[in-house]
Amino acid sequence: MTNFNDFLNEQLKNPEIKNEYDALEPEFAIIQAMIDARKETGLTQKELSERTGIAQGDISKLENGSANPSLKTLQRLAAGMDRKLKLEFVPSNR
Repeated sequence: MTNFNDFLNEQLKNPEIKNEYDALEPEFAIIQAMIDARKETGLTQKELSERTGIAQGDISKLENGSANPSLKTLQRLAAGMDRKLKLEFVPSNR
């Protein structure tokens, strides 16, 4: 294995691991969307904290996946970045 992606691709050949990995995709997508929106607005975690009243440490925990935000928290973060939160229910590919 030369890098993480090679290792991951090898592990994902196992159906049990693939199912668990796929189940985490929505969480990863929310985390990445939060990080992308914050960076696009040019805000640091500290600046976003000051705008939202959410502790910088809590924003860090959300962005590194060690905390799960409530819908209300996501709305506060979106407002702090002059964004609107949009959630969708889409058909599964089963």
